[in-house]
Amino acid sequence: MPESITITDNRTGESIEVPIVDGGVDAAAWRKLLPNVWFLDPSFSTTAATTSAVSEVDGENGILRYRGYPIEQLAEHSTFLEVAYLLLHGELPTPGEYDKWVYDITHHTFIHERFRKRFMESFLHDAHPMGMFVSTIAALSTFYPEAKDIDDSQNRMHQIVRLIAKVPTVAAAGSRFNSGLPFVYPDNNLDFATNFLSMMFKIAEPTYECDPAMSRALDLLLITHADHGQNCSTSTARVVGSAHTDPYSVIAAAACSLYGPRHGGANQAVMEMLYEIGSYENIDPFIKAVKAGETRLMGFGHRVYKNYDPRARIIKDAAYDVFEVTGSNPLLDIALKLEEVALGDDYFVSRRLYPNVDFYSGLIYQSMGFPTDMFTVLFAIARTAGWLAHWVELLEQDSRIARPRQVYTGSTERTYTPITERS
Repeated sequence: MPESITITDNRTGESIEVPIVDGGVDAAAWRKLLPNVWFLDPSFSTTAATTSAVSEVDGENGILRYRGYPIEQLAEHSTFLEVAYLLLHGELPTPGEYDKWVYDITHHTFIHERFRKRFMESFLHDAHPMGMFVSTIAALSTFYPEAKDIDDSQNRMHQIVRLIAKVPTVAAAGSRFNSGLPFVYPDNNLDFATNFLSMMFKIAEPTYECDPAMSRALDLLLITHADHGQNCSTSTARVVGSAHTDPYSVIAAAACSLYGPRHGGANQAVMEMLYEIGSYENIDPFIKAVKAGETRLMGFGHRVYKNYDPRARIIKDAAYDVFEVTGSNPLLDIALKLEEVALGDDYFVSRRLYPNVDFYSGLIYQSMGFPTDMFTVLFAIARTAGWLAHWVELLEQDSRIARPRQVYTGSTERTYTPITERS
Protein backbone atom coordinates (compact mmCIF):
# COMPACT_ATOMS: atom_id res chain seq x y z
CA MET A 1 0.00 0.00 0.00
CA PRO A 2 1.48 3.38 -0.98
CA GLU A 3 2.38 5.81 1.81
CA SER A 4 0.19 8.89 2.17
CA ILE A 5 -1.05 11.55 4.56
CA THR A 6 -4.57 12.88 5.02
CA ILE A 7 -5.19 16.60 5.43
CA THR A 8 -8.46 17.75 6.99
CA ASP A 9 -9.77 21.31 6.98
CA ASN A 10 -11.42 21.52 10.41
CA ARG A 11 -13.39 24.57 9.31
CA THR A 12 -15.32 22.62 6.68
CA GLY A 13 -14.60 18.96 7.50
CA GLU A 14 -13.24 18.41 3.99
CA SER A 15 -10.30 16.02 3.66
CA ILE A 16 -7.84 15.08 0.99
CA GLU A 17 -5.36 12.20 0.83
CA VAL A 18 -1.91 13.09 -0.51
CA PRO A 19 0.63 10.41 -1.52
CA ILE A 20 4.18 10.57 -0.17
CA VAL A 21 6.54 10.24 -3.13
CA ASP A 22 10.34 10.07 -2.66
CA GLY A 23 9.98 11.51 0.82
CA GLY A 24 7.89 14.50 -0.27
CA VAL A 25 4.25 15.51 -0.65
CA ASP A 26 2.88 17.55 -3.55
CA ALA A 27 1.87 21.04 -2.44
CA ALA A 28 -0.64 21.24 -5.31
CA ALA A 29 -3.00 18.98 -3.34
CA TRP A 30 -2.73 21.33 -0.35
CA ARG A 31 -3.62 24.29 -2.59
CA LYS A 32 -6.73 22.49 -3.86
CA LEU A 33 -8.07 21.96 -0.36
CA LEU A 34 -6.80 25.18 1.25
CA PRO A 35 -6.45 27.93 -1.37
CA ASN A 36 -4.64 31.09 -0.14
CA VAL A 37 -3.33 29.30 2.97
CA TRP A 38 0.45 29.02 2.88
CA PHE A 39 3.10 26.98 4.63
CA LEU A 40 5.10 29.43 6.74
CA ASP A 41 8.65 28.07 6.58
CA PRO A 42 11.33 30.75 7.14
CA SER A 43 14.65 29.66 5.58
CA PHE A 44 12.77 26.85 3.74
CA SER A 45 14.07 24.32 6.29
CA THR A 46 11.24 21.86 5.66
CA THR A 47 10.30 22.86 2.12
CA ALA A 48 11.50 21.12 -1.04
CA ALA A 49 11.52 23.71 -3.82
CA THR A 50 12.49 21.27 -6.54
CA THR A 51 13.32 17.71 -7.48
CA SER A 52 16.98 17.07 -8.29
CA ALA A 53 19.17 14.18 -9.35
CA VAL A 54 22.50 15.99 -8.98
CA SER A 55 23.54 15.11 -5.43
CA GLU A 56 22.07 13.30 -2.45
CA VAL A 57 22.75 14.52 1.08
CA ASP A 58 21.65 12.23 3.91
CA GLY A 59 22.54 14.17 7.02
CA GLU A 60 21.25 11.59 9.49
CA ASN A 61 23.63 8.92 8.20
CA GLY A 62 26.51 11.12 7.09
CA ILE A 63 26.14 10.30 3.39
CA LEU A 64 27.00 12.44 0.36
CA ARG A 65 26.67 11.06 -3.17
CA TYR A 66 27.14 12.76 -6.53
CA ARG A 67 24.76 11.22 -9.08
CA GLY A 68 24.67 8.11 -6.88
CA TYR A 69 28.44 7.76 -6.45
CA PRO A 70 29.67 7.97 -2.82
CA ILE A 71 31.94 10.95 -2.22
CA GLU A 72 34.51 8.60 -0.67
CA GLN A 73 34.88 6.63 -3.93
CA LEU A 74 35.11 9.76 -6.06
CA ALA A 75 37.73 11.25 -3.73
CA GLU A 76 39.81 8.09 -3.93
CA HIS A 77 39.63 7.39 -7.65
CA SER A 78 38.41 10.46 -9.55
CA THR A 79 39.58 13.96 -10.48
CA PHE A 80 37.77 17.25 -10.14
CA LEU A 81 37.22 17.59 -13.89
CA GLU A 82 35.80 14.07 -14.07
CA VAL A 83 33.48 14.91 -11.16
CA ALA A 84 32.43 18.11 -12.91
CA TYR A 85 31.58 16.08 -16.02
CA LEU A 86 29.60 13.63 -13.87
CA LEU A 87 27.60 16.40 -12.21
CA LEU A 88 26.78 18.06 -15.53
CA HIS A 89 26.12 14.97 -17.67
CA GLY A 90 24.80 12.52 -15.11
CA GLU A 91 27.29 9.78 -15.99
CA LEU A 92 31.02 9.25 -15.70
CA PRO A 93 32.80 9.94 -19.01
CA THR A 94 34.34 7.34 -21.28
CA PRO A 95 38.10 7.76 -21.87
CA GLY A 96 37.39 9.59 -25.13
CA GLU A 97 34.77 11.85 -23.57
CA TYR A 98 37.07 12.64 -20.67
CA ASP A 99 40.03 13.51 -22.92
CA LYS A 100 37.87 15.88 -24.98
CA TRP A 101 36.38 17.44 -21.83
CA VAL A 102 39.83 18.07 -20.32
CA TYR A 103 41.11 19.45 -23.65
CA ASP A 104 38.16 21.85 -23.97
CA ILE A 105 38.50 23.10 -20.39
CA THR A 106 42.28 23.48 -20.70
CA HIS A 107 42.01 25.52 -23.89
CA HIS A 108 39.43 27.97 -22.54
CA THR A 109 41.33 29.09 -19.45
CA PHE A 110 42.60 32.38 -20.89
CA ILE A 111 40.69 35.61 -20.37
CA HIS A 112 40.78 38.36 -22.97
CA GLU A 113 43.67 40.78 -22.46
CA ARG A 114 41.50 43.82 -22.92
CA PHE A 115 38.99 42.53 -20.40
CA ARG A 116 41.69 41.77 -17.85
CA LYS A 117 43.54 45.07 -18.25
CA ARG A 118 40.59 47.40 -18.68
CA PHE A 119 38.21 45.76 -16.19
CA MET A 120 40.07 43.70 -13.61
CA GLU A 121 42.92 46.16 -13.14
CA SER A 122 40.43 48.95 -12.44
CA PHE A 123 39.74 47.57 -8.93
CA LEU A 124 41.39 49.26 -5.95
CA HIS A 125 44.67 47.65 -4.95
CA ASP A 126 43.19 46.25 -1.73
CA ALA A 127 39.89 45.01 -3.17
CA HIS A 128 38.72 41.74 -1.64
CA PRO A 129 39.40 38.81 -4.03
CA MET A 130 35.84 37.54 -3.62
CA GLY A 131 34.38 40.93 -4.52
CA MET A 132 36.60 40.97 -7.60
CA PHE A 133 35.55 37.42 -8.45
CA VAL A 134 31.83 38.15 -8.22
CA SER A 135 32.08 41.36 -10.25
CA THR A 136 34.31 39.85 -12.93
CA ILE A 137 32.15 36.78 -13.50
CA ALA A 138 29.07 39.01 -13.83
CA ALA A 139 30.92 41.28 -16.25
CA LEU A 140 31.82 38.32 -18.48
CA SER A 141 28.14 38.18 -19.45
CA THR A 142 28.72 41.41 -21.41
CA PHE A 143 31.76 39.89 -23.08
CA TYR A 144 29.84 36.81 -24.24
CA PRO A 145 26.39 38.18 -25.14
CA GLU A 146 25.53 34.96 -26.99
CA ALA A 147 25.28 33.31 -23.55
CA LYS A 148 21.79 34.77 -23.29
CA ASP A 149 20.58 32.16 -25.79
CA ILE A 150 19.99 29.58 -23.08
CA ASP A 151 17.61 27.49 -25.20
CA ASP A 152 20.47 26.32 -27.45
CA SER A 153 21.93 23.30 -25.64
CA GLN A 154 25.19 23.47 -27.64
CA ASN A 155 25.64 27.11 -26.76
CA ARG A 156 24.84 26.33 -23.11
CA MET A 157 27.59 23.73 -22.97
CA HIS A 158 30.03 26.13 -24.62
CA GLN A 159 29.39 28.68 -21.86
CA ILE A 160 29.67 25.96 -19.20
CA VAL A 161 33.11 24.99 -20.51
CA ARG A 162 34.14 28.65 -20.52
CA LEU A 163 33.00 29.17 -16.95
CA ILE A 164 34.63 26.09 -15.44
CA ALA A 165 37.82 26.93 -17.33
CA LYS A 166 37.95 30.63 -16.53
CA VAL A 167 36.89 30.80 -12.87
CA PRO A 168 40.36 29.67 -11.64
CA THR A 169 42.02 32.25 -13.91
CA VAL A 170 39.74 35.01 -12.63
CA ALA A 171 40.27 33.90 -9.04
CA ALA A 172 44.06 33.79 -9.32
CA ALA A 173 44.20 37.13 -11.14
CA GLY A 174 42.23 38.77 -8.34
CA SER A 175 44.55 37.36 -5.69
CA ARG A 176 47.72 38.36 -7.56
CA PHE A 177 46.40 41.87 -8.10
CA ASN A 178 45.46 42.11 -4.43
CA SER A 179 49.00 41.03 -3.46
CA GLY A 180 50.72 43.42 -5.86
CA LEU A 181 52.06 40.59 -8.01
CA PRO A 182 51.96 40.38 -11.84
CA PHE A 183 49.34 38.31 -13.62
CA VAL A 184 50.38 34.74 -14.49
CA TYR A 185 49.00 33.29 -17.72
CA PRO A 186 47.47 29.80 -17.74
CA ASP A 187 49.76 26.95 -18.80
CA ASN A 188 48.03 24.44 -21.06
CA ASN A 189 50.66 21.82 -20.22
CA LEU A 190 49.51 21.59 -16.60
CA ASP A 191 46.53 19.77 -15.13
CA PHE A 192 43.60 21.77 -13.73
CA ALA A 193 44.76 21.94 -10.09
CA THR A 194 48.45 22.49 -10.84
CA ASN A 195 47.59 25.20 -13.38
CA PHE A 196 45.66 27.08 -10.72
CA LEU A 197 48.55 26.74 -8.25
CA SER A 198 50.87 28.06 -10.96
CA MET A 199 48.67 31.10 -11.58
CA MET A 200 48.58 31.72 -7.83
CA PHE A 201 52.20 31.18 -6.81
CA LYS A 202 54.55 31.24 -9.81
CA ILE A 203 57.20 33.95 -9.52
CA ALA A 204 59.91 33.93 -12.20
CA GLU A 205 60.61 30.27 -12.88
CA PRO A 206 60.22 29.18 -16.55
CA THR A 207 57.92 26.28 -15.63
CA TYR A 208 55.96 25.94 -12.42
CA GLU A 209 56.53 22.71 -10.55
CA CYS A 210 54.95 21.55 -7.31
CA ASP A 211 54.81 18.37 -5.31
CA PRO A 212 52.08 16.06 -6.67
CA ALA A 213 50.70 15.80 -3.12
CA MET A 214 49.84 19.51 -3.23
CA SER A 215 48.01 19.25 -6.55
CA ARG A 216 46.17 16.13 -5.39
CA ALA A 217 45.14 17.78 -2.12
CA LEU A 218 43.72 20.77 -3.99
CA ASP A 219 41.91 18.43 -6.39
CA LEU A 220 40.40 16.60 -3.39
CA LEU A 221 39.23 19.87 -1.88
CA LEU A 222 37.59 20.82 -5.19
CA ILE A 223 35.89 17.41 -5.42
CA THR A 224 34.49 17.56 -1.89
CA HIS A 225 33.17 21.11 -2.41
CA ALA A 226 31.73 20.58 -5.91
CA ASP A 227 28.09 20.20 -4.84
CA HIS A 228 25.98 19.81 -1.74
CA GLY A 229 22.29 19.79 -2.58
CA GLN A 230 20.03 22.79 -2.15
CA ASN A 231 22.25 24.97 0.02
CA CYS A 232 21.95 28.75 0.10
CA SER A 233 24.12 29.49 -2.96
CA THR A 234 22.71 26.63 -5.06
CA SER A 235 19.18 27.74 -4.26
CA THR A 236 20.22 31.25 -5.28
CA ALA A 237 21.51 29.90 -8.60
CA ARG A 238 18.22 28.11 -9.23
CA VAL A 239 16.09 31.13 -8.28
CA VAL A 240 18.07 33.48 -10.53
CA GLY A 241 18.21 30.85 -13.26
CA SER A 242 14.43 30.45 -13.15
CA ALA A 243 14.21 33.97 -14.62
CA HIS A 244 16.18 32.59 -17.62
CA THR A 245 19.21 34.69 -16.77
CA ASP A 246 22.49 34.00 -18.58
CA PRO A 247 24.88 31.54 -16.84
CA TYR A 248 27.52 34.17 -15.97
CA SER A 249 24.97 36.19 -14.02
CA VAL A 250 23.66 32.99 -12.41
CA ILE A 251 27.14 32.02 -11.18
CA ALA A 252 27.85 35.57 -10.00
CA ALA A 253 24.61 35.60 -8.02
CA ALA A 254 25.40 32.23 -6.44
CA ALA A 255 28.90 33.48 -5.57
CA CYS A 256 27.37 36.56 -3.93
CA SER A 257 25.47 34.21 -1.66
CA LEU A 258 28.65 32.28 -0.92
CA TYR A 259 30.39 35.60 -0.11
CA GLY A 260 28.31 35.85 3.07
CA PRO A 261 30.19 34.68 6.19
CA ARG A 262 27.33 32.39 7.21
CA HIS A 263 27.85 30.33 4.07
CA GLY A 264 31.32 30.57 2.59
CA GLY A 265 33.36 31.96 5.46
CA ALA A 266 33.22 29.04 7.90
CA ASN A 267 36.74 27.72 7.33
CA GLN A 268 38.17 31.21 7.84
CA ALA A 269 36.25 31.36 11.13
CA VAL A 270 37.84 28.03 12.15
CA MET A 271 41.32 29.46 11.52
CA GLU A 272 40.52 32.52 13.60
CA MET A 273 39.28 30.25 16.41
CA LEU A 274 42.47 28.14 16.34
CA TYR A 275 44.60 31.29 16.45
CA GLU A 276 42.54 32.51 19.39
CA ILE A 277 43.06 29.24 21.30
CA GLY A 278 46.76 29.47 20.54
CA SER A 279 48.09 26.51 22.55
CA TYR A 280 47.23 23.18 24.16
CA GLU A 281 46.71 24.57 27.64
CA ASN A 282 43.98 26.90 26.39
CA ILE A 283 41.81 24.10 24.94
CA ASP A 284 40.05 23.10 28.17
CA PRO A 285 39.18 26.71 29.12
CA PHE A 286 37.94 27.27 25.57
CA ILE A 287 35.70 24.18 25.71
CA LYS A 288 34.29 25.40 29.05
CA ALA A 289 33.54 28.80 27.49
CA VAL A 290 31.74 27.07 24.60
CA LYS A 291 29.59 25.03 26.99
CA ALA A 292 28.81 28.16 28.98
CA GLY A 293 27.54 29.88 25.81
CA GLU A 294 30.33 32.48 25.89
CA THR A 295 31.82 31.53 22.52
CA ARG A 296 31.25 29.12 19.63
CA LEU A 297 33.06 25.99 18.49
CA MET A 298 33.59 26.68 14.80
CA GLY A 299 33.81 23.83 12.28
CA PHE A 300 31.61 21.51 14.36
CA GLY A 301 28.01 20.71 13.53
CA HIS A 302 26.18 21.27 10.27
CA ARG A 303 22.76 22.45 9.17
CA VAL A 304 22.21 19.08 7.46
CA TYR A 305 24.67 16.57 8.91
CA LYS A 306 23.74 15.07 12.27
CA ASN A 307 26.64 12.67 11.94
CA TYR A 308 30.32 12.96 11.00
CA ASP A 309 30.55 14.95 7.75
CA PRO A 310 31.99 12.42 5.22
CA ARG A 311 33.97 15.21 3.56
CA ALA A 312 35.74 16.02 6.84
CA ARG A 313 37.32 12.54 6.98
CA ILE A 314 38.60 12.87 3.40
CA ILE A 315 40.08 16.32 4.01
CA LYS A 316 41.60 15.31 7.35
CA ASP A 317 43.56 12.55 5.58
CA ALA A 318 44.63 14.98 2.84
CA ALA A 319 45.92 17.38 5.49
CA TYR A 320 48.58 14.89 6.59
CA ASP A 321 49.80 14.52 2.99
CA VAL A 322 50.13 18.29 2.64
CA PHE A 323 51.96 18.70 5.94
CA GLU A 324 54.49 16.08 4.88
CA VAL A 325 55.45 18.49 2.10
CA THR A 326 55.04 21.85 3.85
CA GLY A 327 56.05 20.82 7.35
CA SER A 328 53.82 20.49 10.39
CA ASN A 329 51.31 23.23 11.02
CA PRO A 330 51.18 23.95 14.77
CA LEU A 331 47.49 24.73 14.44
CA LEU A 332 46.87 21.14 13.31
CA ASP A 333 47.94 19.84 16.71
CA ILE A 334 45.45 22.18 18.36
CA ALA A 335 42.73 21.11 15.92
CA LEU A 336 43.36 17.40 16.53
CA LYS A 337 43.30 17.86 20.29
CA LEU A 338 40.18 20.01 20.06
CA GLU A 339 38.45 17.29 18.02
CA GLU A 340 39.53 14.61 20.51
CA VAL A 341 38.23 16.58 23.50
CA ALA A 342 34.93 17.51 21.82
CA LEU A 343 34.19 13.99 20.57
CA GLY A 344 34.86 12.65 24.07
CA ASP A 345 32.49 15.12 25.72
CA ASP A 346 28.83 14.15 26.02
CA TYR A 347 27.85 17.83 25.70
CA PHE A 348 28.88 17.80 22.04
CA VAL A 349 28.13 14.15 21.25
CA SER A 350 24.58 14.39 22.62
CA ARG A 351 24.02 17.46 20.43
CA ARG A 352 25.49 15.53 17.48
CA LEU A 353 28.17 18.14 16.91
CA TYR A 354 30.83 16.49 14.77
CA PRO A 355 33.61 18.05 12.64
CA ASN A 356 32.40 19.34 9.29
CA VAL A 357 34.19 20.01 6.01
CA ASP A 358 35.40 23.43 7.17
CA PHE A 359 37.26 22.19 10.23
CA TYR A 360 40.35 21.02 8.32
CA SER A 361 40.07 22.72 4.91
CA GLY A 362 41.35 26.10 6.14
CA LEU A 363 44.44 24.45 7.63
CA ILE A 364 45.27 22.90 4.27
CA TYR A 365 44.69 26.14 2.37
CA GLN A 366 46.88 28.07 4.80
CA SER A 367 49.68 25.49 4.62
CA MET A 368 49.57 25.63 0.82
CA GLY A 369 50.10 29.39 0.95
CA PHE A 370 46.61 30.71 0.27
CA PRO A 371 45.70 33.93 2.10
CA THR A 372 42.55 33.64 4.22
CA ASP A 373 40.59 36.03 2.01
CA MET A 374 40.98 33.48 -0.82
CA PHE A 375 39.28 30.64 1.07
CA THR A 376 35.78 31.56 -0.12
CA VAL A 377 37.02 32.08 -3.68
CA LEU A 378 38.43 28.53 -3.65
CA PHE A 379 35.00 27.33 -2.53
CA ALA A 380 33.43 29.17 -5.49
CA ILE A 381 35.82 27.57 -8.01
CA ALA A 382 34.73 24.12 -6.90
CA ARG A 383 31.03 24.89 -6.52
CA THR A 384 30.77 26.44 -10.00
CA ALA A 385 30.46 22.90 -11.39
CA GLY A 386 27.55 22.10 -9.07
CA TRP A 387 25.83 25.44 -9.64
CA LEU A 388 25.96 24.89 -13.41
CA ALA A 389 24.66 21.33 -13.07
CA HIS A 390 21.63 22.62 -11.16
CA TRP A 391 21.15 25.45 -13.67
CA VAL A 392 21.05 22.95 -16.55
CA GLU A 393 18.72 20.67 -14.61
CA LEU A 394 16.40 23.61 -13.89
CA LEU A 395 16.19 24.52 -17.59
CA GLU A 396 15.58 20.91 -18.61
CA GLN A 397 12.78 20.69 -16.04
CA ASP A 398 11.23 23.77 -17.65
CA SER A 399 10.63 25.10 -14.15
CA ARG A 400 8.43 28.11 -13.59
CA ILE A 401 10.00 31.33 -12.34
CA ALA A 402 10.55 31.21 -8.58
CA ARG A 403 7.84 33.09 -6.67
CA PRO A 404 7.61 32.20 -2.97
CA ARG A 405 4.49 33.29 -1.12
CA GLN A 406 4.46 35.37 2.05
CA VAL A 407 2.26 35.64 5.11
CA TYR A 408 1.49 39.34 5.30
CA THR A 409 1.75 40.82 8.82
CA GLY A 410 1.72 44.55 8.04
CA SER A 411 -0.92 47.23 8.51
CA THR A 412 -4.44 46.85 7.19
CA GLU A 413 -5.74 49.42 4.72
CA ARG A 414 -4.95 53.01 5.71
CA THR A 415 -5.90 56.40 4.28
CA TYR A 416 -3.14 58.68 3.02
CA THR A 417 -2.59 61.85 5.02
CA PRO A 418 -1.01 64.86 3.22
CA ILE A 419 2.36 65.83 4.71
CA THR A 420 1.06 69.24 5.80
CA GLU A 421 -1.51 67.54 8.04
CA ARG A 422 0.88 65.12 9.78
CA SER A 423 1.99 65.96 13.29
